[in-house]
Amino acid sequence: MVKGGLIGFSIAAPVGPIGVLCIRRTLAEGRASGFVSGLGAASADAVYGCIAGFGLTFISSLLVSQQAWLRLVGGVFLCYLGAHTLLAQPAQEAASIKGNGFFRAYASTFFLTLTNPLTILSFAAIFAGLGLVNSRGNYISASLLVLGVFIGSAFWWLLLSGGVGAYRNKFPASGLVWVNRISGAIIVGFGLFALAGLLG
Repeated sequence: MVKGGLIGFSIAAPVGPIGVLCIRRTLAEGRASGFVSGLGAASADAVYGCIAGFGLTFISSLLVSQQAWLRLVGGVFLCYLGAHTLLAQPAQEAASIKGNGFFRAYASTFFLTLTNPLTILSFAAIFAGLGLVNSRGNYISASLLVLGVFIGSAFWWLLLSGGVGAYRNKFPASGLVWVNRISGAIIVGFGLFALAGLLG
């Protein structure tokens, strides 16, 4: 499980579109919203960890063969999320832990991470390189590995949302407007980059 934790942490840590989204939501809506967003990504990491860890080559091959469609859907969704963030007005107070807001935060990052074909390739490469792909029917070991991936990824999002959240009260409303604009533009940029990859 320790190996899984290190893998989950290392794959989650590089700041990409999900990281930018988590930072923006933490600053605009509070630590809970940022952390729940991160849990969506951690859950998707665990799904891909299952595919790699249990040696589900059929699913892995299917996802890789459909990566153009996944990139298209993910790129369009990133552009939509980025534009929405760009135009959003900063919240006046942290979001409540109740209601649909947290479900949307979780679902959006879960979906975005699942539509990134590089995630499954990363897991497959790391698991194969470390000899962690399950080929002997040891499902308990594979399950602990996947649990470790989720915990490691979730721990990164807890650190990120907690660290960013510590500075939330120091941002004036005008500063949060610029956070929305800058992070929205970055997320749109990630989306356009994903779509541009389809032309190459």
